[in-house]
Amino acid sequence: MGLSVYTDEHQIFRESLRRFLEKEVVPNLEEWDKEKSVPKEMWKKFGEHGFLCPWVDEKYGGAGVGFEYSVISIEEMAKIGFDMATSLHSDIVAPYIASHGTEEQKEKWLPKCVSGELPLAIGMTEPNTGSDLASIQTTAKKSGNDYIINGQKVFITNGMNCGMVLVACKTDTKADPPHKGISLIAVEDGTPGFIKAKKLDKLGRNTSEVAELFFEDCRVPVGNLIGEEGKGFQYMMEKLQQERLIQIIRSQTDAETMLEMTIDYCQTRTAFGKPISKFQHNQFKITEMATEIELGRTLLDQLLEGHLKGEEDIKRVSMAKWWITEMANRVAYHCLQLHGGNGYMEEYSIARRYRNVRMDTIAAGTTEIMKLIIARQMKL
Repeated sequence: MGLSVYTDEHQIFRESLRRFLEKEVVPNLEEWDKEKSVPKEMWKKFGEHGFLCPWVDEKYGGAGVGFEYSVISIEEMAKIGFDMATSLHSDIVAPYIASHGTEEQKEKWLPKCVSGELPLAIGMTEPNTGSDLASIQTTAKKSGNDYIINGQKVFITNGMNCGMVLVACKTDTKADPPHKGISLIAVEDGTPGFIKAKKLDKLGRNTSEVAELFFEDCRVPVGNLIGEEGKGFQYMMEKLQQERLIQIIRSQTDAETMLEMTIDYCQTRTAFGKPISKFQHNQFKITEMATEIELGRTLLDQLLEGHLKGEEDIKRVSMAKWWITEMANRVAYHCLQLHGGNGYMEEYSIARRYRNVRMDTIAAGTTEIMKLIIARQMKL
């Protein structure tokens, strides 16, 4: 299936991206996965070929096209198992600048976002604050024409490579309710007091690094405030639907790819004189997975069609986020099982994907948080 809005231009973009990935990424993917690192120059290569922030207005160097181009990018990268945080940069963080930044900020930063000169990150999570974002402890106090930021952020995707991070911080520690004291402030790499402490060693998604960041009397100009003071929480909530859709697209594509490679394996692997795809138990497992994957794709495409029209569907996006990411984990489990001992070997892609999808039920809102949101939407 595919989105009804797709045209020949979308297919040309998809084919161009595939060729780029086959040339620049696929030959290096195994090495980068082992090293848990992707060379920083890859950001500029993506930018040079027009694969970053394609939606950005032409006056800032973008192509001014729709989110469907981002959907294609997420799908094609997921198909090869490459997790460099281009979607976070392009479709989660840069939109804050486009939506709430001043004209001066847009002119300064957006062209560099498109070119890959300024990889982006966003600092939300703290050691004691994950889902409860209103409880963040990082502060930004005004001092003349500057903010002085103090605090710690953890699990920050693209934290080590970023050229700039948008920091969620308390500009009003006495606000009631607390979330009304949160603001977003841009901190550029190299700013004194902005410390990229270390890259964190995680279970999977090795080609997308996460880091621990510290801010110690980090002084930035008040002109780096994104939007208005006290509206940071509101801005972040506004962008959650797209952030969750990005995660859903990746999980759905991962599930489709894992099943495809498993069917190929089962049709060529023999046991007791016949391909293991001929055993009824294995056929049942494969058809069960295929059915769940089809259901996931149908729901996802419906949500994407609505999103492209500007529709907000908090309940169904939350439903898709928990169900599709959990489904991808079920598919990973059964696909690895069907690979037998080979599935547990790192030389087989299914092993890496099995590790990778485990994060998906946590990132962009845990399964449990999604169910709470749905319950509220249902007025339970």
